[in-house]
Amino acid sequence: MNQKFEAGINIAIKIPKGKYEKTVSFYRDILKLEVSEKPIDNPTVSRTHEVKFGNNVIWLDCVDNYTHSETWLQLTVPNVAEATDYLLSNGVETCDELEDLPENMHWIQDPAGTVFNVQQRKEE
Repeated sequence: MNQKFEAGINIAIKIPKGKYEKTVSFYRDILKLEVSEKPIDNPTVSRTHEVKFGNNVIWLDCVDNYTHSETWLQLTVPNVAEATDYLLSNGVETCDELEDLPENMHWIQDPAGTVFNVQQRKEE
């Protein structure tokens, strides 16, 4: 199986509630990046801000039950089912219990615990 994983444009930083406002202020007021709050309906993320970061988007996610921040990355693939089979055959299991996802996406982790969202690549 020849799988091609590509980096997506989205980066999520999961931020404990007590550090959220200062973190948003850092990106908006100190770095002077374009920051805007977006509505979110997610049981584990109470607020989110979108930060324009060059060609990427950083999502600052407020998580009430975290004690430290984590960075989550996006991977895109031509076919999620085939990529999932490939990952499983290499000992990488999905961990979709981390956070709700739409159908046809999965969460995985590298050995160090970095979280990746694997999703279908949009055709251009």
